[in-house]
Amino acid sequence: MTAILRTATQADLAPMQALYRHLDPDAPPADPAAAEAALEALLASRLAHLLVADQAGVLVASCLLLVIPNLTRGVRPFAIIENVVTHADFRRQGLATRLLHLAQERARAAGCYKLMLAAGRREEGILRFYERAGFTRGGKTFFEMRWLD
Repeated sequence: MTAILRTATQADLAPMQALYRHLDPDAPPADPAAAEAALEALLASRLAHLLVADQAGVLVASCLLLVIPNLTRGVRPFAIIENVVTHADFRRQGLATRLLHLAQERARAAGCYKLMLAAGRREEGILRFYERAGFTRGGKTFFEMRWLD
């Protein structure tokens, strides 16, 4: 059965929350009202593309593409991918690769001059996965600040 790639809808809130348990199983459950508001904001933003793989009505993979307006590089935007996740039972079927390719297509269509992705995991297999999807390792040095415990 082939998964359908599409943009998430408001009806996907509960399935998205279940899918995100595969991204961070130890995260505390989100406040329902806050989660609903966050999804509504994402879906209303012309900058955000919440992409999902839907297999027979079950969300099995997702990623978030953000297209950021920019005043450099000929005023071309850039894009960032976050929260790449595949349900544990559906890994190694090419779903995340298909989603990443869709995100790349959308970033190119938006005129982006670059697409960035930061991997939170350091396992070599995961890093090679991103390289096979077209990303280059080690291009920039990445820094972050975190306010979550």
